[in-house]
Order: sequence, then structure tokens, then C-alpha cells
Amino acid sequence: MIWAPARRVTVRTWTLTNYTFVALPKRHQNTNSAASANSRTVKRPEFHDYFVTHLPSSSLHPDPRGLSSSYHKFPRSASVPHTGAISHPPTSFQALVDRETTVVRIPLRSAKHHFGAATSRGTRVSNEDTHQAGVLDIPAFAKRPPASVTIKRTAAPLENRGADSASGDPQVFYFGVFDGHGGSECSTFLKDTLHEYIQDTAAESEFQSSLSKDREGHFPKNESEISRGDLPIIQQGNHKRMAEMEKTLVQNWRRLVGGYFKRFVPAHFSFRGNGAQGNGSATCNGDDHAGGVTIEEILEYAFLRADLDFVSAQAAKEDDELATAHKPQYQDDILYGPKHTQRMKLGGYRRFKGGSTASVALISTPTPTPFWHPSAPSSLLISHVGDTRILLCSTATGEAIPLTSNHHPSSPIEANRLRRYAATFVTDSFGEERMSGLANTRAFGDVQSKRIGISAEPEIRRIEMGPAEYSFLVLMTDGISGTLTDQEVVDIIKEAKTPDEGARNVVNFATEVTKEGDNATCLVVRLGGWERRLEGGLGSLGTRESREWRRQEATDPRSSRR
Repeated sequence: MIWAPARRVTVRTWTLTNYTFVALPKRHQNTNSAASANSRTVKRPEFHDYFVTHLPSSSLHPDPRGLSSSYHKFPRSASVPHTGAISHPPTSFQALVDRETTVVRIPLRSAKHHFGAATSRGTRVSNEDTHQAGVLDIPAFAKRPPASVTIKRTAAPLENRGADSASGDPQVFYFGVFDGHGGSECSTFLKDTLHEYIQDTAAESEFQSSLSKDREGHFPKNESEISRGDLPIIQQGNHKRMAEMEKTLVQNWRRLVGGYFKRFVPAHFSFRGNGAQGNGSATCNGDDHAGGVTIEEILEYAFLRADLDFVSAQAAKEDDELATAHKPQYQDDILYGPKHTQRMKLGGYRRFKGGSTASVALISTPTPTPFWHPSAPSSLLISHVGDTRILLCSTATGEAIPLTSNHHPSSPIEANRLRRYAATFVTDSFGEERMSGLANTRAFGDVQSKRIGISAEPEIRRIEMGPAEYSFLVLMTDGISGTLTDQEVVDIIKEAKTPDEGARNVVNFATEVTKEGDNATCLVVRLGGWERRLEGGLGSLGTRESREWRRQEATDPRSSRR
């Protein structure tokens, strides 16, 4: 046996503005990327709680090949203003574009200037809220930019670009907030697995990018017709397989639950059953879905499939502890194997009767420029269930734009949907309508109320965001939206220096002035107009006086005597 000396591998680590980076030599980067590409064909898509971007080498260590002075530090006499007369950029700027960059991973929890998250238990015994943020390994669904924007444009510096995903498309960002009721089992399940259902559905349906042409050289349909953002893009995919998956899902809901689901017709499914007959005859929802798959269809299937798996696991458990007292502790491991046991553990060992709401935001860009860059357009997709809330802040007006509506019995749409099934619409002592004791008409879990129509059918909305059109995105639970108005939340974030500080200020203020003490969670995502967030309208002055008055009233010891 011949022993060969091991080669030394140098790993450099450094810290830059609260970010921690690890860089490997190029030969190891290529090896790892090739290995990950080979393993990706076998393993399931991975969810990353970080994003990958380019960082210029000059910001890490001096670059001897670079210029003696930076382009932006040139004296005024040496600089050349852009007049459109020259057809090529200055040589100094071109050198900055072509300089060497390093691909790094930046955890979203550490990117305080891009993303912020804060949560508080309030006065409750435990915190049932959860949240998630990261990058999905799915193809892009963004609207393709016009040719006038992309043709013969000067290449942007690499430090303004994000690294491509494994599919070659720009990264798709994922943000979600989940509010549990009756316990944190269901909200924790959604935090850990909902993104996996989205990725698996996209992989099984062979979902293709909206930025690439098909075999015939055509771009996806309807990409020029969604100026309002309300029409889906039909992207390439295995339409027949998706229809079969939807057919099986609808049949399983009818077989397991029945009741409301006997006439269950998902809004975005291309498959259509035969109503109450339930024979599963597959038809298509119009001709638009034929030969393709939409991201809305994938999201709705992922939500309903995750809910079905969770409800099935709860229904299979013994509700009575005395019924399981005489059985061996690891009986399921012996009879059914570890996979069955892992599935049965969803929601704990005992039957979980509670549930959770969910609000998810996906952001996709048509170019490698990240969505928080002021010149980058992007597509925002919202999928919402329950009373968690998502807001946008308009850069031009400074107003709060709600993107979700509460799924309560008081909603006319929800009342019409459930009136023929729920015979117990009551009004509680606070003047709020309830259905079988529940405040939400759509939620994950809630096993005992599934037959009367409590489902996880998501309300999906698509928004095409122009460059710097919006300042930031907010996701929050009802512990905040039930205490503060939308404009108060937006104005508090405007006064913060970073999204992380804005999320903490919102949670602290809501906890300070609340009278219910509910769990409060807030996520703030920076968008292209962040630097101009105080320019629109009155800035943060519109609600400042009312917020100061509410704070004084909450801290006044005499107010508790009233």
C-alpha cells in the first residue's frame, strides 16, 4: 500500500457588515458544484435559508490588478457625463465591470439590510407563530421583460447580480408566516415542510422556466397579456401528469373527508371532476391550460397536498390515551416501518385538533439583478390562507397596500361559500361571527371542522412590481394586524434604518399597546424603493400623533382603572 501525501486546502473566512462568508479555492468550488449537480438528479430539491450572490474581490482584499483609484472617486474634470454620444462606457468603468468577483452565501437571518424578522410571545403561555425565509429551487415564473429593456444593454457590474440557481434561472425567494391555534404543531409543520411541497410539486410536474423558449422556439403564453398582473403565465410542463396528480388529490379528499369536499372544485386546477358524482373524469379548465402548467396551479396543489397529509396523519391517530396504553410504544415501527412512523408523528403522537393559518410570498426576477435593486423589475406571488396579512408600501404615495383579505365568516365570499354547509353561524360576545367556534374559515388542520368546509384553499394573487415601485413588503400575524392599522405598520417601518429594525419596532409597539396580548410576528423584506420610503405622501407623519397617543394611553397607569 502506498500512502500519498494529502493536499493542503486553504479555507479563508472573513466578516463584512454582519455577514459571514466562507470561500474555497476554485478547483474545490467546481468539484462541489459538479457533485451537487449530479446528486441533484437523485436527491430531492433542497431549501436554502440563504441567498447566493457575487461579491467583488476588491471589497475583501486589495486587488493589484485593479485601478489605482476608483471610478466614482475621479475628479469632476476627469469624469465624462453620460450624454448618449459615446457608444461604449469609459475604460475605467469597464475595468470595474470585468473585475474578479467571489460567489458567497449570505444567510437571510444575517442580512439585516435586506430582511428582518421579529416575534413576541405576548401574554400567552407559548408562542404558536412560526416563520420561514429562504430560496426555492424552482424555475423562474417572472414576466419576461420587453426586448427594448434587454437588447444591447451595457453589462452591469457583477456585484449587482445574484448567482444563478441550479436550474440556471435567477433565484426565487420564499417568505412565509404561520399563525397556529390550539398549539404550534401545525404551524411548525408548515414552517418545516410547506416549501418542500412546493418544490416537489414543481419537480413532479416538470415545471419549466418562464424565461426560456420551448422546443418550437416560443416563449410561454400570455406573457404579453398580464399588464395588470391578474392573468397566469402558462409555462412548459407535463400537463398530463399534473392533471393526474390533481385527480388523485381530489379523490383522496372526497374519500377521506367527504362533506364539503364532495363538491370540491379548486379554482386553479386544470383538472375538473364530475361534481358530487366523484367519478374522477378528467377535463381541462379551458384551452389555456392545455399543454402547460402555471405557478398558481402548483401553489394550490402544494397547499392542499400538505393539508391532506397533515389531516390524514391526525385522523389515523388514537384520540383516547386509554386505547393506546396496552400497546407497545414502538408498535408502528415494527408493523409499518420507520417511514410510516415518521408520517404518523406529524402534529405529535396524539391527535392534534388545532390548525394554522399561512401567508406565503414568492419573488422571482427576470434578470440576475436581485429584486431589492432599484432598477430591477420582479414578479410577486401571494398565497394566503386565514387571517395572517401581507402589505406593500408604495414608493410614490407612501400608502399601505393590503394584498390579502381575512378569511372570516363575516366575509361575503366566505359566507356564500359555506352557508349551505355550516348551520352554526353564531355571533360571540365581542360581536364577531364564528363558525363552529372558529374565527377562520380557511386554515390548515382543524380536523373536526373539515367536513363543513374549513380547507386550505389558498387565495392567490400576482403583482408585477416595476423598478423601485414599492419600498418594502410586510408579512405579519393577527397579533399585529388586529392591534395596528395597515398604515401604522407601514409608517413605523419607514422610520427604521434597516428592515430588521423595522420588524422589531413593529412587534415592540404592537406588544406595548395591545389589549389582548396575542402572539405577534412580523417579517419585513426590502424592495427597490427602500431608500425613498420617506418621500411618498406624508412620510411617517400621517400616523405619528395617533401612535404617540396610543403609547401614552398604554403606559398611563390610570388608564387601567377605566
